[in-house]
Amino acid sequence: MPPLKGRATSEGTARFRDRAVKDRRLPVDHFREGPEGLTLSSLGLGTYIGAPDSPTDLAVEQAATISLTSGRVNVLDTAINYRYQRAERSLGRALARLVERGELARDEVFVASKNGYFAPDSESRIPPDRWVEEELVRSGVLDPGDIVDGCHAMSRSYLTDQLERTLRNLGLGTVDLIYLHNAADAQIPAVGRETFLARLEEAFRLYESLRSKGRVGSYGLATWDCLRARRTDPGFLALETVVRLARKVGGDEHGFRFVQFPFNLAMPEAAAFSNQPVDGEPMPLFAAARMLGVYCFTSVPLFQGQLARSGPKRNGLSSAQTALQFARSAPGNLGPLVGQKRPEHLSENLEVAAKAPWDAPTFRQLLS
Repeated sequence: MPPLKGRATSEGTARFRDRAVKDRRLPVDHFREGPEGLTLSSLGLGTYIGAPDSPTDLAVEQAATISLTSGRVNVLDTAINYRYQRAERSLGRALARLVERGELARDEVFVASKNGYFAPDSESRIPPDRWVEEELVRSGVLDPGDIVDGCHAMSRSYLTDQLERTLRNLGLGTVDLIYLHNAADAQIPAVGRETFLARLEEAFRLYESLRSKGRVGSYGLATWDCLRARRTDPGFLALETVVRLARKVGGDEHGFRFVQFPFNLAMPEAAAFSNQPVDGEPMPLFAAARMLGVYCFTSVPLFQGQLARSGPKRNGLSSAQTALQFARSAPGNLGPLVGQKRPEHLSENLEVAAKAPWDAPTFRQLLS
């Protein structure tokens, strides 16, 4: 099947929202405005967890299908290394079927993936423990000198190869967002800040080139600790530094428009901790991103299931729903990305979309 053409657009994503509000009676503020006028759901589907097997493939495809056709989700998040490339393929199959059946259009859905970590192909004839050496190193795609901690790289040739594999896996001509996957977290401790920033600049030059060719809509950083850490921490990364680098490479219309990081009731730093400087003034990460023209998605809203099992409950919501409502109500958050495959979890989580996000005082009650 040929790849789906096009990308998410302001017209297409607004069409998705309008249909959801009219036909599903969802509150209009379930949707948020992103860059380029995109209209994005305040819940996104994540695809991290699961075995690299056919039953999980089917579960992810079904979760994506239900999420999209419910009108509650038009943001899909994955990575090439999730389930040994199978997560991307599962999403690609679900999206292709829905478009083929006319149930939605490609321009209504925002698809994000990540490159950086090694991603052996579980469906290849080459065993996973030999895949990187045989598929990438021997072919000249990956220089062993670019490998960090035995599992990560961000050289131009490597990222180019990975992006093309991502597009094939997803069955897309353009991916709306490509993240560098935990690049600062993996690279700074190993190679130092100066070398990392030089590598980041080269990666941004590659992504600007891919934007001009229509292969990538925008790019960003998916992170773990670096943006939330104290400024004195050796692994701390100032978002302002990254934006300046993007402007150096791509000018004011650069494509660095997104960051992803953990945010939940147990990891509230992005809203509660003033560690990010902007023009010399420290502020929380959400506020800094807004000032710098960068949009935020957040990960692990359920704290790897712990908040769903034993978290607080508010306003008639279950623990899982309370955790999701807290994350989606944070000022500056486009929305949390939640992995969900079991039908009962999917149904419970999607119910949150029928409720308006909390106002700032209600959000602050749980934040404090």
